[in-house]
Parts: sequence; structure tokens; C-alpha cells
Amino acid sequence: MKQTALFQPIAEMWRHRNLLWRFTLRNVELRHKGSHLGLIWSFLGPLLMLVLYVLVFGFIFGGKFKANAAPETRIEYALVVFLGLAIHHFVSEIITVAPTVIITNPNFVKKVVFPLVILPAGAVGSALIHFVITLALVFCGALIAHVPLALDALWWLPIIFLPLMLGALGLSMGLSAFGVFWRDIAQITQFISLAMLFASAVFYPVTQIPTAAWAILKFNPLLHVINQARCVTFWETPVSLLHIGYLYAICLILLLGGSWLFSRLRPSFADVL
Repeated sequence: MKQTALFQPIAEMWRHRNLLWRFTLRNVELRHKGSHLGLIWSFLGPLLMLVLYVLVFGFIFGGKFKANAAPETRIEYALVVFLGLAIHHFVSEIITVAPTVIITNPNFVKKVVFPLVILPAGAVGSALIHFVITLALVFCGALIAHVPLALDALWWLPIIFLPLMLGALGLSMGLSAFGVFWRDIAQITQFISLAMLFASAVFYPVTQIPTAAWAILKFNPLLHVINQARCVTFWETPVSLLHIGYLYAICLILLLGGSWLFSRLRPSFADVL
């Protein structure tokens, strides 16, 4: 494994970071192109989702994350669910979009000299913008509903989310390259996205996972991101340094693996497209 093949796409992203920013904004604009409200949907969409989840999970189902003796309002439960869904949606959007970002832009492959890694990286950037907006709505909803938030979240959340972003970038590069040669991967990632929703403790506490299932699910990095984010934001529970270390290790592997795969397969893109 050559070092140039391993780090070349990452170095390209840094050299062309201004172009990456423009493509990120382009992806955000294209998502709402043709709608009357345009970019306002970037705020309105997550806001409507927040209201819906408060109504459904907080008031209709009356779910609960804390133990029976611990006080937990229905709105707090809905906000905890919404935080988990926001993190899941960030990863889900990337793995469902990434397999097609190269094949839907053949002109960038064949007709112009273009740093192709910008395409999967731009998909991550646009998903990150929507994630930040959704996260801001979680905090605003908590403040409006007087749901207590931990001050430690201000500096713990970036530490928890950083490996998630690095791993998502690696997945985006790897899936975009793989999707050029195997188009069925786009259908598979849709199922994987749905499976991750139920395997990442989005709607239930980690303590309810049976021992037999935990033996497998404990290796799911998304589950640990969601659980640790909830711990530091709503529950004032100390983070698990072991889980944080695991997140950084597995997500760095995903980043470097995706970078290497993209670098090795890129020379053949034009032949296939």
C-alpha cells in the first residue's frame, strides 16, 4: 500500500478546499432547486421534523429513556430521539448519495480536468450543513421547553462528532468509487441505512439491548456516537473514554481505507463511464 495512494485524495481535498466549499453550497442549493421557499427548507424541514417527533414519540407513544424513578418529560424524550435521528440521518444521507455521485457527473470524469474527490467530499459537506442546522434546532427546542442541557456538551460534542465526520468522509469516497463499477451498491446502502436506524439505539436506550445482541451491536460505531452524544447533552453522564477511543480508531480506518480505494479505482472511472 503506497503512501501516495493512501493520502492523495485527502491532500487533494485540502489543496482544493475553496472548490470543495463551493460544491458543498452547490449541493445544498440543488437539493431545494425549483421550490418556492428555496434554502428556507434547510431550516423549515428539520423544524417540522422536530415538531412531528415531539408529537409522535413524546405525546402519543409516551416513550422513556431514563429509568422509571428518574424524571423525564415527553418533550425531553422526543428531543433525545431527535438527536439520535439527526446523527443517523447524517450518515444515512451520505451512504445513500455517495454511490451515485461519480456516475451522475460523467462530464467531470471525461471532459474536464477536475479533482474528482471533491464530488464525494461535497456530499459530506452538504450533509454536515444540514446536520448542524438540525443540531441547532435540538438545542433551541431544549431551551424553549426548559429541558436541562449539560454545559460539558459544548466541548464534548465536537470531540464525539469529529471521528464520525472522518469516517463518513471515508465511506463517501469508498462508496462513490465502488459505485462506478457495481451499480447495485446504491440499492444495498438503502437497506443498510434502514438497518442502522434500528441497530443504533435511536428509539430506545442502550440498556434495553439484550446481551446476545450487544455482543454484535457493540461494534457499531454509530451506536456509540449517538449514545455518547446523548450522555453529554441531556443526561450529564460521563463519557466512556474506551468508546471514544474505539470511535477514533475505527473511523480513521474508514477514512484511510476509503481514501486508498478511491485513489486505486479512480484511473479506471473514465473507461467504465
